Amino acid sequence: MITIKEIARECGVSATTVSNVLNGKANVGDEKRQRILDVVHKRGYHPNSIAQGLRMQKTRIISIIAEDISQFSTPPIVESVMSYFEEKGYRTIVKNLRLYSRWNDAWFNDEEAYHSVLDPILTELDSTMADGIIYIAGHARIIDCFPDGFRIPSVMAYAYSRNSQVPSVVIDDELSAYQLINYVIGQGHRKIGMIGGRMDNIHTQRRLAGYQKALYEAGIPFNPAWVRYGDWERGSGYNEAEPLLKTGVTAVFCCCDRTAGGLYLYLDEHGQRPGRDLAVVGFDNQDIAEYLTPGLTTMALPLHELGLISAQLLLKQIEGDAAFLKEAGKEIMIPCEFVERSSVFPLKTV
Repeated sequence: MITIKEIARECGVSATTVSNVLNGKANVGDEKRQRILDVVHKRGYHPNSIAQGLRMQKTRIISIIAEDISQFSTPPIVESVMSYFEEKGYRTIVKNLRLYSRWNDAWFNDEEAYHSVLDPILTELDSTMADGIIYIAGHARIIDCFPDGFRIPSVMAYAYSRNSQVPSVVIDDELSAYQLINYVIGQGHRKIGMIGGRMDNIHTQRRLAGYQKALYEAGIPFNPAWVRYGDWERGSGYNEAEPLLKTGVTAVFCCCDRTAGGLYLYLDEHGQRPGRDLAVVGFDNQDIAEYLTPGLTTMALPLHELGLISAQLLLKQIEGDAAFLKEAGKEIMIPCEFVERSSVFPLKTV
């Protein structure tokens, strides 16, 4: 492998001059800089980032820890983070905990199992001198993964960090649900049901809060019978459809698009049609939302923006940006984007 000294010898300059060019310093003339870069390109020189890090106390390596890359929300966040740091001259490595693949949902409250997978990775990253870590959760909850005094700059994405020094970048579930229900109310519906995920899930709780706020501001009394809970899957929409429709609702807010798919199936089996006999809205804007018939009105998760903001915050930490101190420990909430399709119809009032 060619070295900086060999590049310098070929260009007739010092090794320090070559190093200055490679590190973007401005004290080298344009002609000399271009001659050095041409030789670097021709000879295929690549700097040893680990060796550089040992000298500079930085490796220019960012680690992404994903709870499970099979989760639909994770790949767009990973791609956004990688793209941002690539532009900034950093390399990224992805550590996949595979929590859902290993244990489905049995690990949610099993701290021992969780840390048996996470802790060795944190130790490895500490020893290899990663410049920063972005932790990408599979679902929103309060996560105790970064111990107090953890020395590597870190950001929590898609969930909430228990460590008060680690900022959390999350979707604004409450505001987004509030905007969605306001749209349904604006179409004339006042009896609006909801099928949530698990009752103790933060996504469910905050989307329920947005739903309730929209009803309250519209002067619609909240009816507990209008709210049902499931498990974020298609079966929840199907199973909760009958008891919910018996309450006389004219519209249903499904807290995820897969749940809406189950509700669609129930309606089809009972000779009814979404967008005609029952207004339906979802949440997430997964692929299924576009391909259901009729297309499902929903809220698109800002996954690219979530990854980008997480990456920007991490770089502020790494570079010692004083502005980061204002964000440390905060929850940065990003609203979703409304996507209107054909699953809601105007309700005529007499």
